[in-house]
Amino acid sequence: MASAPLSSPRLGRERDLYRKLLGLDVQQELQPFLQEALALVVELSGAHQGYLELHDDDDPPTAPRWSIAHGFSPEEVASVRSAMSSGIVAEALATGRTIVTPSALLDPRFRDRSSVMSCRIEAVLCAPIGDDPPLGVLYLQRRSAPGEFSDEDREHVELFARHLAPLADRLLTGARTRPGEDPTQGPRVTLRLEGIVGRSPSLAGFLREVAVVAPLDVSVLLTGESGTGKNHFARVIHDNGPRAGNPFVELNCAALPESLMESELFGALAGAHSTATRHMDGKVAAAERGTLFLDEIAALSFFAQAKLLQLLQSKQYYPLGGSKPVRADVRLIAASNTDLQIAVRERCFREDLFYRLQVLPLRVPSLAERREDVKELAEFFCRTACTRHRLPHIALSRGALRALEAAEWPGNVRQLSHTVEAAVIRAAGAGALTVERQGLFPEAPSGGVEEIRRLTFQEATRRFQAQLLRETIEETGWNIVEAARRLDLARSHVYNLIRAFGLERDRG
Repeated sequence: MASAPLSSPRLGRERDLYRKLLGLDVQQELQPFLQEALALVVELSGAHQGYLELHDDDDPPTAPRWSIAHGFSPEEVASVRSAMSSGIVAEALATGRTIVTPSALLDPRFRDRSSVMSCRIEAVLCAPIGDDPPLGVLYLQRRSAPGEFSDEDREHVELFARHLAPLADRLLTGARTRPGEDPTQGPRVTLRLEGIVGRSPSLAGFLREVAVVAPLDVSVLLTGESGTGKNHFARVIHDNGPRAGNPFVELNCAALPESLMESELFGALAGAHSTATRHMDGKVAAAERGTLFLDEIAALSFFAQAKLLQLLQSKQYYPLGGSKPVRADVRLIAASNTDLQIAVRERCFREDLFYRLQVLPLRVPSLAERREDVKELAEFFCRTACTRHRLPHIALSRGALRALEAAEWPGNVRQLSHTVEAAVIRAAGAGALTVERQGLFPEAPSGGVEEIRRLTFQEATRRFQAQLLRETIEETGWNIVEAARRLDLARSHVYNLIRAFGLERDRG
């Protein structure tokens, strides 16, 4: 009596499921991995047709990069893909929940979809792979035997999808890090890029420009928004240039009062001013045979600008109070987050100095231009914060990462770094091992007009984004491709925003 259940075909298939799930972990290539995975789940569920797709970056819905079909003709596969933006698959991806229906033709959620009507779709089981947001989707259609997919089928498919997610994530990550998939791989081979995190095309393009400029012993002007890491990239240029073994000296021109700037930059002889009780070397002398980095150069006074121009032209300068020129062998890298051309027109910056610096300008991309790097940067800052403050290992939850990717960063990489560091410290103080979304963006109190006025810029921006996204996807009937087109966003980013803001489709 007790041995009968053990011999049931169903139980045997369940045992095989666990064995094959363990066996999938040895796969190193995606295509055979997907083929084995789909064949296994189709057999287990008794489905007639199956489709599995993994999402990577901004793959278009009509041409996914990683997919496999079972029991579908090429024409039917194309039909499934064309319906992904607005049908059953889109519902599973947007909500992160399994969709089960005995008949899509009779289900009020899907019966009006053109793909459902044209393909006469009956029993369907569609499960997301992974969550927050899903890495992909597993779509099963029509059972080989009469009837609908059972609760037991759903349980096994969800188990399969749950085990599949980390394996798929590992293979996708491996595929992205291959030389052909990482646009920064070329510059990383030729440059020393310690601490440079990211692999976005914008970052790759900038690094290629750095690779051209760094070996040349000429002055460089770095432009770009505040917080983009211009000081970090100035160090990269120095480390990859002919002066790499010599000093790298940094001076923020906006951090000192005008009365001290000249002596701080060029030095001063004893008695040159009230605080010069002895001979003082300036930053130019400290950077001899190396690189002098002047951040926020637009803050220099006109007189200091004139002396800097003389240094660039003659390789000589006069310390404050001195009558004899001092020769200098330095490379100058300057940075500005203001438009120097406008400063020249407004007579706030010397035109001749501007053109002297403008020979090799490099614009550092903003974080908005390299949004693909937010996740990797955030994880890097999280690890750095734990090390710096001697905290236990604390990780960012997937929900926190989605929230970071969805947020706007007017302060760029610097703002992202400070936000993550503060969240890590708060999590450690609460004894938590993960940073959740609430730890990154503590909700402002909601009440009256006065409370709304106290919203941070970040929170106010997020609320506007959530409202705009909700209105757009509801206007398009949750057609994600159409919503992405109207909002001028990548489809994958729209999915990220839906998950980050917790938007759900109205069942009414």
